[in-house]
Formats: sequence, structure tokens, C-alpha cells
Amino acid sequence: MSAKRSNAARNGQTRLEARFAVSHNKLSPSRRKLLHLILENPEDTYFLSSRELAKRYDVDAATIVRTIQALGYRKFADFLSDLRAHFVTRITPYAVLKAASREKKTLGDRIRQSLDLDMRNLQALHSRIDPEQIRRFAQRVKNARRILIVGIDLAAALGWYLSYGLMTLGFNAEAPVGSTGNVQRRVRTLTKKDLLIAISFGPCLRDTVEAAQRAKQQGVPTFGISDTETTPIARACDECCVASIASSSFGGSYVAPIALLGAIFVACAQTQTARSLKLLRRSEEEDRMDHRWFEATLDKKGNWNSE
Repeated sequence: MSAKRSNAARNGQTRLEARFAVSHNKLSPSRRKLLHLILENPEDTYFLSSRELAKRYDVDAATIVRTIQALGYRKFADFLSDLRAHFVTRITPYAVLKAASREKKTLGDRIRQSLDLDMRNLQALHSRIDPEQIRRFAQRVKNARRILIVGIDLAAALGWYLSYGLMTLGFNAEAPVGSTGNVQRRVRTLTKKDLLIAISFGPCLRDTVEAAQRAKQQGVPTFGISDTETTPIARACDECCVASIASSSFGGSYVAPIALLGAIFVACAQTQTARSLKLLRRSEEEDRMDHRWFEATLDKKGNWNSE
């Protein structure tokens, strides 16, 4: 994370807000007005291209480009990424679907738009990921006596996936489900020898944030996975990895977070290669003996015959 990004996060500002504050006095009144309109109407600007944004505010596309360049952006894509990050804490699932529904697109166009956003999220992760941060995290995982992963609601799927992968590699990891009490009681048992991983996005769920805060108060190392550097999870944890979930779907896109977890698995496996290979070889042998995988052949009529 650069110094500029870190300072913005500490001040509670998004990167876009920080750029706007620095450039405010240098902007003409018309550009300031245009930017205020864009920032104050997330439901109208969240999915728009530069040309569509220009049409929405009755200016030409060149005006949009020159305005964002005045903020220090070289490309509209960079501005759009920060714009979405800025709106992450304000946009609700209802607002996302409502905004997407306003656009005059066919169902096929909407499906392609969803996939386009997935690809942009992956590209953003690829361009911003810090391999050294992932290496440090893998080392923390290796040194932890116990790993508690807190992911609630839709993020529970990510928590389960991460815990299952870490357990496969021989780490003592769990992702508890259930009530607030079930999570908090487990947090209370953690010590400085353990590790808490908190996963939440946008405004962030209260139970997840409070779990991270409680763990930190107990001296437990904490690591967050969220979608911007200014979310409550990013602020509550010692360190945080960012993966965008921007989507035209009410549920958000978990393509980039899943890719991030894949990178984490690679790093964790490589921190103890010999042990990882031993465990995976044993699992492979047990799976073969237990006939875990479906085995069958096709007869002449095209029917499956289980073996």
C-alpha cells in the first residue's frame, strides 16, 4: 500500500475523496460542480462509461476526461475503480439493482456487463496485489496455533472455502457459523499465538467488525479481507487485503475474492512445501482407497455402469 493510500485510509477518506481535497482549489467552478454531481449521485453513475457519464450530465466526453485528469488520473478506468470504491460504503443491494435496472439494456447486455465487471475486478486485483503482503500473511498462518475465520452472510462461503483449504494444508483453521454468541465465544478463547481473519465488504457486518475489534483488544493478530482500504474491517485489522466485489448483481461479485484466496493457498503451501506435499499425498491415497471419486464406464447404449 502506498503512503498516499495509507494516509487516506487513516483519515477515513477514500482515494477519490483524497484526490478531490488536494485538487479542489485548482479546479474550475464548473469542474467542481460536475464532480460534486457525480459523487453525490452514486445510483446514477455507478455503472456508466465516460461517454454515458457525459450524456447523463449534458457535457461532452472530452470534458469528463479532462476533469478526471485534473484530479491526477491518467485513465478513466482508474477513476472508475476509485469511484466504485468510494460508493462501496453507500450502495445497498437495492440501490445496485435499481441503478442497473434504469439502464436501457437487453438481458444479454446485462449478462455481459456482469461478466465485464467480474473481469475488471480481477484485473484490479492483479494490478494492485502485493505479493510481499501475501507472503507475510502466509507466514502468520504458518506460525498461528489456531486460526479463526469470521465470514457472515454471503461471506460465510468465502470463510468456509478458506478454512477448508487451510485445513487441507494442515493448519488448524475453522470458520464458525451460527449466532453472534457462537462467534464471540470463540473469539474470547483466542490468544496472541492465534490468528483471526475477518471477511466483510462495503459497510461491513457489525458482528464481523466487532469480532476483529475484540480480537485486537486481546492482542490477537488480525487480518482482514475487504473491498477498499477504508472499510471498517480494513480499519479494525492489523493488515488487510483488498478485492473488489463491484457488480450489477444485488449479491456482489466474489470472483476477485476467490482469486485472492487462491493466491493465499499458493503462498501458504509454498511456506512449507515438504509438509504440504506429504499431506496432499496422504489425502490422495486415502481418497483412492475409499473410492471417493465417481468411477464408471459407458456401455454400448450410452448408459453409465458404476464400478
